[in-house]
Amino acid sequence: MYERKIPIDYTCGLSIAMEVAISKWKFCLLTEINKGVVRPRDLFDAVHGISKRVLHQQLKELEFHKLITKTIYPEVPARVEYNLTGDGRQVLPLLYAIDQWGLEYVPKLKKLTEEI
Repeated sequence: MYERKIPIDYTCGLSIAMEVAISKWKFCLLTEINKGVVRPRDLFDAVHGISKRVLHQQLKELEFHKLITKTIYPEVPARVEYNLTGDGRQVLPLLYAIDQWGLEYVPKLKKLTEEI
């Protein structure tokens, strides 16, 4: 079992948010699931650059933190779908606000990187 080297600071909201929802891929996965992309293969196709191993790891973490639920249908072959929980839907406005800020920042970032 993984043992943390640095304990979680339960008195800092930003620390908790970063622990639960912030990673390179979790925002993308949450927004894709919200759009209706619920099957692992479709999520893999929708999130460009993610590996299958990382996809499954990130989905497992989101499920552990109760931001998504996993449903396994008793079919052959097995069908798996992910859906947002109430907590998962609650984080969406924050994700969209960050996305909007990022899009507005693009010209500044381009200018800064061209100066290098």
